[in-house]
Amino acid sequence: MRLFHPLLAAGLLIAGSTGAQTLLAGHIPHPIPDLGWDQTAAVFDAADREYAPPPGGVLFVGSSSIRLWDSLQNDFAALPVVLNRGFGGSKLSDCVHHLDRLVLPYRPRLVLLYAGDNDLAAGRTADDILARFKAFTEGVHAKLPETRIAFISIKPSPARAALIPEVRRANALVRDYAATLPNTQFIDVFTPMLGADGLPRSELFREDALHLNAKGYELWRKVIAPYVS
Repeated sequence: MRLFHPLLAAGLLIAGSTGAQTLLAGHIPHPIPDLGWDQTAAVFDAADREYAPPPGGVLFVGSSSIRLWDSLQNDFAALPVVLNRGFGGSKLSDCVHHLDRLVLPYRPRLVLLYAGDNDLAAGRTADDILARFKAFTEGVHAKLPETRIAFISIKPSPARAALIPEVRRANALVRDYAATLPNTQFIDVFTPMLGADGLPRSELFREDALHLNAKGYELWRKVIAPYVS
């Protein structure tokens, strides 16, 4: 598929000028433009053709909370290969559907997945989240049994405060399921994102009260770092 968005083309040209190490880290325009799966996949493919990431890296996949993490590679700079393959608006079901292109070709040693937020917003239930996470883990481990999978808990956000009870239930179901599997972990970012009043901490979010700001990502970095060391 040809790239026809000028921002994407420019970003890849910049990536090509920064040397192999940046490309090794999966450099693409940051934040990744929100263009839907087909065009975003074309960006990923073009970056991989320019410099194919070696296997054994750390792969972040999921929705806009991953897509917009533009400091991700710097935050985990000690790792030799860090790939951001988040795409905007994606659901956990999308991550399952696109597994063959989103995860399997990279043969990562660790996949960190943030998804489910948009599924719940679209009316799905905690049970749906569990079923979709099961499909994701089964799909990965059928081909890559040694790859570790870490589910980053669905976050609480002011914009979706009404969903918090179902978010809690989904997180609990995934946490309990992950505890039964080898090479599968649950990372709790939900709890530290709540204030003493039990509500989402507004200072962690952008003006839309949904996506994380720099302070929110710094919290995520601290929570997630022990799982990637």
